[in-house]
Amino acid sequence: MTDLKGPGYHIDVHEDLTADQKAEVLIEALPWLEQFAGQRVVIKYGGNAMVNEKLKAAFAEDMVFLRQVGMHPIVVHGGGPQISTMLAKLGIKSEFKGGLRVTTPEAMDVVRMVLTGKVSRELVGLINQHGPFAIGMSGEDGGMFSAVQRKPIIDGVPTDIGLVGDVVSVDSSPVEDLINSRRIPVVSSVAPNEENPTQVLNVNADSAAAALAAAVGARKLVILTDVEGLYADWPDVDSLVGRVGADTLRDMLPELESGMRPKMEACIRAIDGGVEEAHVIDGRRPHSLLNEIFTTAGVGTMVVPGEGMEMRNSYGE
Repeated sequence: MTDLKGPGYHIDVHEDLTADQKAEVLIEALPWLEQFAGQRVVIKYGGNAMVNEKLKAAFAEDMVFLRQVGMHPIVVHGGGPQISTMLAKLGIKSEFKGGLRVTTPEAMDVVRMVLTGKVSRELVGLINQHGPFAIGMSGEDGGMFSAVQRKPIIDGVPTDIGLVGDVVSVDSSPVEDLINSRRIPVVSSVAPNEENPTQVLNVNADSAAAALAAAVGARKLVILTDVEGLYADWPDVDSLVGRVGADTLRDMLPELESGMRPKMEACIRAIDGGVEEAHVIDGRRPHSLLNEIFTTAGVGTMVVPGEGMEMRNSYGE
């Protein structure tokens, strides 16, 4: 591979591409580069992309590339695997109810430490290998997020799962300040409790990313996950959805797998909040984000306003 370097960033180009093929790639990207220049895109960083070393490095390159071509990337992240690992090291029991981590005050201290002190710092460091671009912050900083404690319905009963919350309001001014300075905000998904601002809640990163995307007027919300996208009839791999209207998706929610449902709920929340497009893409593929934004076919599943659904085999690759 050839390492192409420029001011503050580098990208890798495969040697097996001919000069003509490389030119075709650039030409295909041109209209998208023009269309998205100056636009904001919120990316939920998660799945294998945040635990595999090569994928972590590729993601950091993608963020720098977006910045260098005139876009404004904003990263929101959780850190479930890292939190579980740290809780185990400290001998703190990790319990789940209804697919959600029960978060005691003791566990919340670990959540806060891991998200803001480890995951955020690592990603900021990877991005800043290419230049002083990224700045880490959390939903606590500047009162950016405000959340309310969540009591999910489990087996028909409202259940106390501790310091877990849903984002109910966003003050985007801390992020706006960084965007205006051409920085890349890296936001950890914790938030003050609206009813008690001295108490911090663990919030779902998908939902937080959607709320922030709507608040900053993002053109796109992109959620990285560990599958190719939404399957209309899982486990039938030929049922991969390429494009779906938010109204159609809303009707599909009760039938979705538990892991996919919060991601699709986040996409709907973003669309309802005025974001033009929301995507769920495979973070196991290096540079899948660039493939989504800068190619005609795109990858994964795109959620747009309205109704209807198209399969990926009739929509793109």
